Amino acid sequence: MSKTKSKGGQSTPATVALTQVKAEFTLHPYDHDPNAQAYGEEAADALGLPYERIFKTLVAETEAGLAVAVVPVAGKLDLKAFAAALKGKRAAMADAAKVERVTGYVVGGISPLGQRKRLPTVVDESALGFETIYFSAGRRGLQIETAPGNLIRLAQAVTAPIAKL
Repeated sequence: MSKTKSKGGQSTPATVALTQVKAEFTLHPYDHDPNAQAYGEEAADALGLPYERIFKTLVAETEAGLAVAVVPVAGKLDLKAFAAALKGKRAAMADAAKVERVTGYVVGGISPLGQRKRLPTVVDESALGFETIYFSAGRRGLQIETAPGNLIRLAQAVTAPIAKL
C-alpha cells in the first residue's frame, strides 16, 4: 500500500484527514451506479472484494446523541450491542437528512473520517482481523483502503462486536 496524495478531484475531507497525519492509504475509485441501493455491496462487487472486507458507515441516535457505527457490509448493525459499546441502553438508526446535515456527506458516501462534527465512533472488532480494510472516502464511487488502526486512531473510535453477520 502506498501513501496516496489526493488529486484529480478525489480529495475529500476523509482523504485530507489521512494525509494530514501522514497515514498510508490507497484510493480505489469505481463506477457508481446511480440506481444502486446497497452502496457497500456495490463497492465490494465493483472492486472484487469479499463483503467482510468493506465496511459501511452507519449513524444512529443514542441517548447521548448521534454516533457512528462502522460494520462490514456482509452484516447488519446490532443496535443493542452498539448502544452497550457506548455505555448506553438504546440506539435507533438516525434520519438520513439529519445524518447528511451533521456529517457533511451524502448517504452512500458517508465516511467515518472527516465529518463536520466528530461523533462517538464504534468500529466492529472484525476489522482488526485484516491487514487493511476498505470504507467510504466520502463520496459514492470512492473507497479508502488503510490499516484498521489508522481508522480507529483518527476517528478516536472504540472497537466492539457490533455486527450481526
